[in-house]
Amino acid sequence: MLKEERHQAILSQVELHNRVLLTDIAEKLDVSIDTARRDVKELDQENKLRKVHGGAISLGFTTNSARNSNIYALSQKITIAEKAASLLKDEGVIFIDGGTTCMELARIIPPKLKLTCFTLSLPVAMELNTKPNVDVIFIGGKISKDAQIAIGANATHALSEIRVDYGFIGTGYVDAIEGLTDFDWDVVQLKKAVIKASKKTILLSISQKLNSRHRYKTCDMNAIDTMITELSPDDDQLKLFRNNQVHLI
Repeated sequence: MLKEERHQAILSQVELHNRVLLTDIAEKLDVSIDTARRDVKELDQENKLRKVHGGAISLGFTTNSARNSNIYALSQKITIAEKAASLLKDEGVIFIDGGTTCMELARIIPPKLKLTCFTLSLPVAMELNTKPNVDVIFIGGKISKDAQIAIGANATHALSEIRVDYGFIGTGYVDAIEGLTDFDWDVVQLKKAVIKASKKTILLSISQKLNSRHRYKTCDMNAIDTMITELSPDDDQLKLFRNNQVHLI
């Protein structure tokens, strides 16, 4: 595989999953870790992604600015956010996860809607703080520089003491059989806590993440009440998820 082809493959994976590991890049491209590290470094120097310890993250994942060309699959994420926003009710108590799709949900919350919203995400909290009728409660802890979310025992404990109507979450990987998975152990623990704290858990995911999986399990699909993608609920790509009796929007 030519270097240009490797670079494009790396960018595709980073954009899709927001964060990827060097070990995953090396395995997927069948190259050495050193080659993967060198490719990521070059892409970082070209300002196409951001190199972090052990991997890379997308520029869109690190940017808390207005919508820009760094946000991957932005139109699909806006569609998902609009569907999710239709579930919101005045005086509701919700949780909004970190990540680019959840950020779009935070952006389109109507100014007149009265909500109490918990979040672990610094960018989401800052966006919600611009909404005049949203009370924002930030769940604190050690801040992950990569994901810009609070992580660790303090954050997990705080989640155990709340109860929200809807927990809107994202995921790195989702599969009809394996459920939700990720490679970040801390993030998995937080999502488990969010699911327990939510009367209903709503998964927001672009369809390109379907049928993907990683090492740490967040939950089975039956722990998710509703999954929202940009697709029509009767799309053939969602057939296996319908078999899991997950409500699709």
